[in-house]
Order: sequence, then C-alpha cells, then structure tokens
Amino acid sequence: MQRPDRFSACPMVLVACLSFFLLFGCSNDKAAMPQQRPMRAVSTVTMKTQAVTLSTELSGRTSAFRVAEIRPRVNGLIEKRLFTEGSNVKEGQVLYQIDPAPFQAELDNAQAALAEAKAKLPTTRLRAERYKSLVSHSALSQQDYDDAASKLDQVRASITSLEARVQTARINLGYTKVTAPISGRIGKSSVTDGAIVTAYQATALATIQQLDPIYVDVPQSTAEMLRMKALFKEGVVNPKEKDHKKVRLILEDGTPYPLDGTLQFSDVTVDPTTGSVILRLIFPNPKGEILPGMFVRAVITEGVNPQAILVPQQGVSRNPKGQPYALIVDKENKVELRMLTLDRAIGGDWLVAKGLAPGDRVIVEGAQMLRPGTVVNATALDQKPKGDSPAAKAAAKPAKKDAGGK
Repeated sequence: MQRPDRFSACPMVLVACLSFFLLFGCSNDKAAMPQQRPMRAVSTVTMKTQAVTLSTELSGRTSAFRVAEIRPRVNGLIEKRLFTEGSNVKEGQVLYQIDPAPFQAELDNAQAALAEAKAKLPTTRLRAERYKSLVSHSALSQQDYDDAASKLDQVRASITSLEARVQTARINLGYTKVTAPISGRIGKSSVTDGAIVTAYQATALATIQQLDPIYVDVPQSTAEMLRMKALFKEGVVNPKEKDHKKVRLILEDGTPYPLDGTLQFSDVTVDPTTGSVILRLIFPNPKGEILPGMFVRAVITEGVNPQAILVPQQGVSRNPKGQPYALIVDKENKVELRMLTLDRAIGGDWLVAKGLAPGDRVIVEGAQMLRPGTVVNATALDQKPKGDSPAAKAAAKPAKKDAGGK
C-alpha cells in the first residue's frame, strides 16, 4: 500500500493560517488607527495699558549731616572732661577744660604792660606839643622837637601792640574751654583728665556728628541715568512734580523706614572705576534710628509711565540664549511666538518695553510643549472657575465607582 505524503495537507493549512491573519490583522489595524487629539486648553491674559509709577532701588550707605572733630587750640593740660561719651551735646557746650592759669597770667601781664604804656602817653604828648611851640619861636632846635614827636609815635605804637597782645591773651584764655562747634552726638574721648595736649594736634579729642537729618549716598550707573533722560525726552515717562524727588528707605534688616526723604543733588563727576555717579539723599532722623555707615537701600521715584504694559512673569520664558519671549494666541486661535524687550520687574509682573501691544492674549497657563502654529482652546484667566465655585468643586470631585469596583 502506498505511504501517504505528510506534506500533502500543507497547502490547506497555509491557506487557513493566511485567512486567519488577514481577518484579525485588519480588525487590529482599524482599532490601532490614531484618533484625532483634542485641542490644548490654555489660559491667557489680555494685555492692556495702564499708568505705572516707576521707581529704582539703589544700595548705599549713610553719612552724618555734619561732622566736627574736636581739637585743642592751645597747649596745656586737660583738667577735666565735661561730657558723657555717646551723649547728645549742644552747640557751645564746654567739653574739656584746659588749665587756664598760664593763660590768665599772660593776660594779666599784657594788661599791665598796656596800662603802663597808656600812662606814658599824656606826658609824651604834652612834651611834643610844648616843643612844637618853642620851635616856632626859635627857642628850641628842630632836632629836639623831632625827637619828642618820634617818642610820642613810639608810645602810641606800643599801646596798639599791647592792645593786640591783650586781645591774643584773652582769646587764648577762652580757648582753654574747648566747646562744641555743632549740636549732635559725641563719640568716645581720646584723652582723659591730666592728659597733655597741643594746639591743632593730629589726633582729635572727640568727634561730634549731627544725625538729624542724615545723608544717604547711593551710586547710580551713568547708563541708567542716560536711559532715564531718554525716556523723559521721548515722553515715555513723565516726572511728577510732587513725587519726583520723593525717596523711600529700606533698612539693613529689610524693614521700611517710616519717614520719606528727598533727592538733594546728583554729583557732577563720574567715578572712572565704577562708571557711576553719587546721588545724595537726605532723610529726617529725629529718633536717631539711622546711624552713619549703615548699609541701606533707597527706592527713588522716577516718574509715571502712562502707557505701561505689564505681563505676568509666568507668561514669559527664555530661549537657550537667555532672550525673553512670550506665547500669544492670535485671532485664529493659533499659537504665536513673540520676542520681548523687558524693562524691569514690578511685583509679580514684567514691564514690557517692546514686543507686546494692547489686546494681545498672552498664554500664562498650559504653555508647556506648545509650538507656534498650534491651534488651542484659549480661556481668559479671570474666567476660569474659582476654587470654591460649584464648577470647580464638580471638576475636582472624584468619579464614582460602579458596583464592580470599576
């Protein structure tokens, strides 16, 4: 009997397998076809112009309104110090007493010599007048009269010299009382009772600083100064007469100083090492809270930009080069990229100098992975459901499960 060929059934099997794969393969391809993605939902903020007061924050240090270094004007011995270190002193108050005895003796001596010279004056004057009459009658030689007249002039000159000597001695005696030239707070004393001092010595006895008002010196770059002048000239920023020179102060610990100051003047010389000029501000300091040498920050009011455009900071991104840009939604609800020129940060917004116009819708939420030209579903940020609204609660409420736990 003939053996059956084991490969005779192969064509039938191959046909069946091919039909199976074609049937189920087509159905799987239909199921795997990608469905159309829904439009991305984004939140936007519509740009509009508004009046914004511009200010600049500069760092600087405080300095005393007036400073006086106390030095003796005569040589002598300090008898007593008449003030408390660190206290407030008044103008004219005696601070040190130098031993006055030698100066009193010098004054007495000068006054005695002056009195002696004045006592000689009447006799010398009468002699000169008598000799003059005798010369006119040829009863006395001319030489004798000339000698008497010269003697009278010498006495008068001696009196003038001695009067100046008396005045000098009186001034030096007054200098033994070292007084305060200004009112203010006095620091530590460099000498004690019994110290020997010399006139106009290099080391000051003490230093007085007037702290009310007080200066604040802050540097401003010339580039910033020129930029502000250009804005004023173009009319972009209008200085306000009342507030243009108004200045606020922030202390070292970050607390604002309660009293406002004013911009006094701007220096006319540029520091070549820093490229900046010094702005001098003046602040009232009635309680002495601000001390010289403190590091502070001054907030200077520049003016008002009546057509400012502010964009939220979350709506601004930067490219790999660090250049700022924003994504906006155009009239066709397509994403468009705009390069921006930013001026400064004001609170949580950026002040835009160039790149945006009133009416532009800037994407502030949902901008991740968006590309220019993408069609989006834009919703104004202020129209989104609030956190406590029914719509928001319904969106946040989890879906109920069926009986099977699905």
